[in-house]
Amino acid sequence: MAGEPQSDCLFCKVVTGEIPATIVRESDTTVAFRDINPQAPTHVLVIPKAHYRDAAALAAAEPGIAADVLRESGLVAADEKITDTGYRIVLNTGSGAGQTVFHAHAHVLGGRGLQWPPG
Repeated sequence: MAGEPQSDCLFCKVVTGEIPATIVRESDTTVAFRDINPQAPTHVLVIPKAHYRDAAALAAAEPGIAADVLRESGLVAADEKITDTGYRIVLNTGSGAGQTVFHAHAHVLGGRGLQWPPG
C-alpha cells in the first residue's frame, strides 16, 4: 500500500535503520543521506519516510511531503555549502529516466560544474 513501508525496499530499510547510511539531515517526514555511488563531490539523497514509488506518485498523494523533500534538498545544499556555486536537484521517475530504487527520492548534486543538458 502506498505510503506504508515496503519490506523489499532498500530506502524503506534506510528509514527504519535496517540498512546503515550516512545521514546528513532528518525531519519528521524526510531523511537525507550520502549516495554510496556519488556522481559529484556532493551527492546526497533526500527521501520521504513514507513509501511512494516515484516523485509523481508522491506529489499526487502527498503534496506537502513532496514540498518537504524539496525544502530539505535546499537545506542540504546550504549545509554542504554549495548554494553559492550552484547545485542540481534531480528526481528520476521511471527506469527509462535512470530510476533504480523505486522509492521517491531527490538527488542533490554539487561541488563541480554540472553541464547541460544532463545525461
